[in-house]
Amino acid sequence: MAGHDGGSILVFAQFQSAVDEGFWHRLSSLKLNKLGIDDSPIPITGFYAPCSHPQVSNHLTLLAQSLPSELSEQSSAADIIRGNRNRCPIQGILYNTNTIESFHLLDKKSLLNAEAMKIWEDIHIGKAVEDSSLLSRFLLISFADLKKWTFHYWFAFPALVLDPPATLVDLRRASQYFTLDEAESVSAACNEWRNSSLTADVPFFLVSVDPTSHATIKHLKDWETCQSNGEKLLFGFYDPCHLPNNPGWPLRNFLALISVRWNLKSVRFLCYRENRGFADLELSLVGEALITVPQGWRDHQCLPNAVGWEHNKGRQVPRSISLAKSMDPTRLAISAADLNLKLMRWRALPSLNLNVLSSIKCLLLGAGTLGCQVARMLMAWGVRKITLLDNGRVAMSNPLRQSLYTMEDCLNGGEFKATAAVKSLTRIFPAVDAEGIVMSIPMPGHPVLSQEEDSVLEDCRRLHDLIDSHDAVFLLTDTRESRWLPTLLCANFNKITINAALGFDSFLVMRHGAGPYSSNHDFKTEGANAGSAMGNVVQGARDERKRLGCYFCNDVVAPIDSTTNRTLDQQCTVTRPGLAPIASALAVELLVGILHHPQGIFADAEVTNSSSSGSSEQPLGILPHQIRGSLSQFSQMTLVGRSSDSCTACCSTVISEYREREKEFIIQAINHPTYLEDLTGLTELKKSASSFKLDWDNETDDDDCVDI
Repeated sequence: MAGHDGGSILVFAQFQSAVDEGFWHRLSSLKLNKLGIDDSPIPITGFYAPCSHPQVSNHLTLLAQSLPSELSEQSSAADIIRGNRNRCPIQGILYNTNTIESFHLLDKKSLLNAEAMKIWEDIHIGKAVEDSSLLSRFLLISFADLKKWTFHYWFAFPALVLDPPATLVDLRRASQYFTLDEAESVSAACNEWRNSSLTADVPFFLVSVDPTSHATIKHLKDWETCQSNGEKLLFGFYDPCHLPNNPGWPLRNFLALISVRWNLKSVRFLCYRENRGFADLELSLVGEALITVPQGWRDHQCLPNAVGWEHNKGRQVPRSISLAKSMDPTRLAISAADLNLKLMRWRALPSLNLNVLSSIKCLLLGAGTLGCQVARMLMAWGVRKITLLDNGRVAMSNPLRQSLYTMEDCLNGGEFKATAAVKSLTRIFPAVDAEGIVMSIPMPGHPVLSQEEDSVLEDCRRLHDLIDSHDAVFLLTDTRESRWLPTLLCANFNKITINAALGFDSFLVMRHGAGPYSSNHDFKTEGANAGSAMGNVVQGARDERKRLGCYFCNDVVAPIDSTTNRTLDQQCTVTRPGLAPIASALAVELLVGILHHPQGIFADAEVTNSSSSGSSEQPLGILPHQIRGSLSQFSQMTLVGRSSDSCTACCSTVISEYREREKEFIIQAINHPTYLEDLTGLTELKKSASSFKLDWDNETDDDDCVDI
């Protein structure tokens, strides 16, 4: 459509709204607990930001904090959230009606004009020059049907109508308007403006470019200082629109202010847009518009018309949304819990696989200091399926360091840790799928009587089935010997195994390598056990000689009883309080690293000084085998240990014996301390070492001595 002076009429892209579920939940709470039938208007705050994507416009967004925390408050969320570059505040007003009939009968024209007049008055008295955010306002009318959890609503973004309308005589990419030097300076000035906590959310500004191509950004109130000869002066604004041929809606009221305050007939404007948080002059636009100040505007003798009701699929009708499912507190908790993970995918970690994390089944053997911390960390990473196994009860000394327990769990002899931990996890996050298993783990060095053998074998069967049905196993028990059978079973099933062990001021966190028979194992079967999301865990096989070791691979003795005839401090895990949270966090991070590595459980070890290209290409960084840390030195290092052919827990000899003589093997390993050493050849190795030592002791300093 042609405008006056031969140009085309300037057409603006209308604002669009986006309402977070948390806003409706908060409004529902206010309605139920405070408002009742009071339908008085409520001041609210919306947020928007410059366009940051070439194909997607930014919307005016309402969040839970858009509503005041107390209805008596005069301050809005805009007073609380200042200096946030991604949340430029816009003041709004909410009319929430009590019935659907009242909603439809609202005088929408009068409500829109009332908000537009606030903008008009702020322009005339100069407030909009001092605080440019006042140029944009919005109106929201709604009806909340709390029986059906359905919300009917309609937004309006009041805009003063220029009559005659503005004429567009030029509109192009900002990169085409500025010279190269000017573009570089304008980009730098805009980035500095956006990164300052004082100006990040100031949406209207002046861009001045002097004859030396140096650009500066100034407040609207500095208009008088920008009148030097030879300077290019542009009126800039944060443009939420992405369209290449239309400026965004905020420019409408900006032109009204310019025409009234400074009586300009030709206005050069900058539609400021971004890419990845930085000024993008390819996406930004520079235009020139001709405006005629409507008669009576400057002397305040007439009132302008206003437009701005949001369109719904091309029609001026309200919207509705049903949140019957998502308004459930558990569903809201899921949404909130996943927020940090989803934000990580925006920039920091685009390859983060939330489906793998939410579907993996984790078995935690031990629900003590380590078990509690690991469970919390797993939930923070989005893991939903957690099983805790422990046969202990919550003692009075536990709650201070074991974060899932309280003093109530200690009463009447103490609740079982496994069940108390599950209750606590459910209170923290109702959507967690947690299970507690109360049972003991059979251990070498702890002989059993013949009448107890059936019970012990039943525990072995249960542990066998639990490890088989889970994707990842954490070994977090108090004693070394209690980790032996789980290590063997994990190697047998080729499960991801994470081990965390504590000293007084030192810790070890490690991942076990793949099982010895993984190279000729039936990968399809194993992959099915882990689920489709875990397919990367069983990709390919590794050379047996390069297989990573387990917790027992460096031992030259079989696991033995470490608790009998020990003092209290030797029976308990006495550690510095900060040690367990550190080790637990690293253990969970190690699991997440495995899940996101293309080779999964078969990934080779990487260390901090690794020069291999793979260590720098993985989005989560290196994937070590062992992490050893010391609080006394405040140090940490990564180590690599290969599997041992004589390991009492994961070598092929032990796994073969277990598969052939399952029950008899377990009982023999438990009751006979030397059985595992005899089986794996450690007995002969120790004999050879003793013989070597004797020979060494008998040596003399003769010239005939062999130099070893």
